[in-house]
Amino acid sequence: MSARTYVGLLLAIIARPWLWVTAVRQGWRMVPNRWWTRAPFLPVPAKAYVRFRLVTQYGTAEHDPYIYDVIDYLEWSRDWHSTNRSSGRRRG
Repeated sequence: MSARTYVGLLLAIIARPWLWVTAVRQGWRMVPNRWWTRAPFLPVPAKAYVRFRLVTQYGTAEHDPYIYDVIDYLEWSRDWHSTNRSSGRRRG
């Protein structure tokens, strides 16, 4: 992903404080287990996962995600989690 896309996404999330917790939660879920044992030793998603997501969304891994697509996903995730909690049902 380009630096311009990262900055645009960060600004879009900063402008939506109701998505801050969701963005952190979803970002953390993409981080591989034991990330500190592999270069670049940062909690970033695996390249293969990012490539897979881009190919399934846009048909190519060379396409930067549209910022509004990421914001839509975060809003959907936030709504889904709030609906799932309020249902009072437990899994399993």
